[in-house]
Amino acid sequence: MSTRKRLSLAVAAGVCLFASPWSPAGKVAVNAAEPVTVVASGLVNPRGIAQAPNGWIYVAEAGNADGLNCPPPPPPGQLNPPCLGWSGAVTRIDPRGVRPPERIVGGLPSVTRRSVAEAAGPHKISFLGTGGAYLTMGLGGDGAQRDTLGPAAAILGRVLKVAPDGTWTAVADITAHEDAEDPDGVGADSNPYGILAQASRRVVTDAGGNSLVEARANGGTRTLAVFPFTQVLPLPGPATQAVPTSVALGPDGAFYVGQLTGFPFPSGGATVWRVPPDGGTPEECATGFTTIIDLAFDGQGRMYVLEFASGLGFPPNTGRLSRLDACRARTDADTIPVALSHPGGIVIGRDGAAYVTNNTLAPFGEGEVLRIPLN
Repeated sequence: MSTRKRLSLAVAAGVCLFASPWSPAGKVAVNAAEPVTVVASGLVNPRGIAQAPNGWIYVAEAGNADGLNCPPPPPPGQLNPPCLGWSGAVTRIDPRGVRPPERIVGGLPSVTRRSVAEAAGPHKISFLGTGGAYLTMGLGGDGAQRDTLGPAAAILGRVLKVAPDGTWTAVADITAHEDAEDPDGVGADSNPYGILAQASRRVVTDAGGNSLVEARANGGTRTLAVFPFTQVLPLPGPATQAVPTSVALGPDGAFYVGQLTGFPFPSGGATVWRVPPDGGTPEECATGFTTIIDLAFDGQGRMYVLEFASGLGFPPNTGRLSRLDACRARTDADTIPVALSHPGGIVIGRDGAAYVTNNTLAPFGEGEVLRIPLN
């Protein structure tokens, strides 16, 4: 996420219940009759994924900044000068895996201060009918830092509208909102990540700003929610905390926001938060997760929680996909038995399968999209 990391929130006792109940409990498993398949490969740091109304799958590729021309990562605790390139992209995927992936948008900015696997660029994507898609452009800094990258990098930290023909327009400046308001009060730092497109607004998680932001159709912005700050490691430990990474619309009309715990990524320290449709104080929904990177709901109103990795007690590249039928602890969730390596995004397709971006720290084309059949 951003250079100003956050530590995980303490998990409080009890969880909220939806105003509208979720569907009855039921076990989830990979459909034994269908294998997990790779429907696309050759992707560069793939992150968010969405399905268009016509059935095509679209993936946001964060790129690898300037690739092999970037300096090597610095020693721990130090930052490189920013490395900027134009490898960000949006790629169209055939959900059947028959046609090869096609980049419909290319040449978008991609920036990093560390490894090229940690580049910020196109992060998440969300469709609004047939009129096109909305895309978050990451940053990891404030407006002044963005300015040092030059005019061509000015779309970092913003929301883009991508038309069906691949042309795009910047429609909201999330970083400017963070600079002006600093909702969490710990200094301006912006990294737009998750996005949900609605008819009159786009709802964005700013992982740097620790906030949920509404971007109106006229370009105006307002803060919908700020997430609690709790430093887990004893002071004077590093000033990192958990950050909001994803937002999904629940069956009750509320927003559900997933959280990525900060270093050292304590197992069980992340929460799914519920935010009222008009904004307000976040309420705990699901607890006991670790590195939530995306959320999705299926047609029955069940929530799927995708974790980037399972914490220090597990192999560091072991992702996890869980299903919840109501707000509850992760120990009460169904874990879908599928091998994942640093997954980054999930969408439940029209065919009832889960499509997941995998190998998302894959800066030289090792990223892929998996189709996971579900019962």
